[in-house]
Amino acid sequence: MSSIDKTMKFNFSEEPFNRDIKEVLLTVHEALQEKGYNPINQIVGYLLSGDPAYIPRYNDARNLIRKIERDEVIEELVKYYLEKQSMDR
Repeated sequence: MSSIDKTMKFNFSEEPFNRDIKEVLLTVHEALQEKGYNPINQIVGYLLSGDPAYIPRYNDARNLIRKIERDEVIEELVKYYLEKQSMDR
């Protein structure tokens, strides 16, 4: 069996939503709204591409989001979403 057929295991901490990530995302979201952008589209564009041009410099949003690893943001978002979905069942 080749390694491509095996399932990789990824471990992350079981801590509640990271407050730093939450604050950064809220600040970036607000900056994008104030500049007239669709915040969800812009943040997703940044997370998928890594191109900071999706995030404006306004209110230091670009510098703030670049201080956090994109994979950590995605991890927190997936964890938060799935926790919310399990509570709504």
